[in-house]
Amino acid sequence: MADSRSITIDGTTVTVHIERKRVKNINARLDGLTVRVSAPHATPRGELDRTVRELARTLLRRARVAQVNHREEALALARRIARRFPDPPAVRRVLFVTNQRTQWGSYSPTTGTVRLNAALRQMPRWVLEAVVTHELAHAVHLNHTDEFWELVRRVCPSTDRANAFLEGVTWLSSSWERLPPVERSLLSLSPDEDEPP
Repeated sequence: MADSRSITIDGTTVTVHIERKRVKNINARLDGLTVRVSAPHATPRGELDRTVRELARTLLRRARVAQVNHREEALALARRIARRFPDPPAVRRVLFVTNQRTQWGSYSPTTGTVRLNAALRQMPRWVLEAVVTHELAHAVHLNHTDEFWELVRRVCPSTDRANAFLEGVTWLSSSWERLPPVERSLLSLSPDEDEPP
């Protein structure tokens, strides 16, 4: 017996086709914007609904990671920034990820990997540069000491501007649902939209 429905995950609406089969586990695959699920006959509806949402979220985020990492310009950018350091940290790869919710980036000196929150891909270039600089500076200073900030500001002069930008983004994303509709609409206007006062 097949069941089809639409669900919205992280702002993306997908069609879910669920087919009950003689399988042991709930399995899912993403085909464009369709999630195809096979589930055991005995799986309760509530458990199936929860699992399908989790699997759909995982599949959509993996697809987004693949999409945002298909170009190499972030690696070239990170290597250019690394060369500005007195003792350049090694950068072997840069990955945009969708599982960093509490930080904008990280750097592993062991693997030479810079991991960046995928949302940074949509932000101004100078913000991305500041985050990469911040993460690479941790190869020199583990903590946010005065020496750390001095190094970061020397390598990337727009650091303070980028930090203020990211604080604004963080505040807006955490406050958006609590804002009254009029204020939300005011914040949604693009700068070139002219409205009468």
